Amino acid sequence: MTDESWAGWYRDRHGSVPVALTTDGQQLRIRIRDVDFEGESFDGLGPVAGVPPEGAQFVLADGVLDDCVLEWDLPLPVLVAGAARKATLSCLLSLRRADPDLALALHLDGASYESERAAGDFAAALATIQRILPAGIRLQTCIACAFSDYFPVPVRGLSGALACFRGAKDAYRTAADGSDVAELWERRSGFVQEIWSCGEFEPRPARGAGTGHRGAFPLEHA
Repeated sequence: MTDESWAGWYRDRHGSVPVALTTDGQQLRIRIRDVDFEGESFDGLGPVAGVPPEGAQFVLADGVLDDCVLEWDLPLPVLVAGAARKATLSCLLSLRRADPDLALALHLDGASYESERAAGDFAAALATIQRILPAGIRLQTCIACAFSDYFPVPVRGLSGALACFRGAKDAYRTAADGSDVAELWERRSGFVQEIWSCGEFEPRPARGAGTGHRGAFPLEHA
């Protein structure tokens, strides 16, 4: 996968600085005040060196960034009446280990479609946006893809736990429940960010075979 970089801001009690979030669809990387952080989830960004340099002003909880705000925009592909378009997704994430606060807003053709404040995770926030989009407009990201699913357990985390089955497409097309996904789990191609998209995207079916454990999008359950 080719890296993408998304411009944004980092804020904490010491002030705000411009940043760039970089990802290959799986790993997230960000440099803040000359310190590099990385992780597989937005609430799991830890210093690459293990600990920040002496004097660096960050709050860490369990070794990852805490008590701060990340804000960034990214180009988000959508399908409008079947034609590919580019929208902009604005992300506002307040990182508090006990209760992260996420808000997303999709901007397209002068209109804004917003998730609920304090959404539990990226999957739920994107599902909220999909539900309020006008008919004929569909998100074209991994969370809406025909080949993605979560492992059949109650907790999925803030982001990055979405498995991609692009290497087992035909097998996943027959998956209709959690037991089917569990049987295919070791054939996954890896994990992806819910807001990522690749050239192998196909729209998720609305019902039946191919809806796997989480069901249709945006009617997934997990």
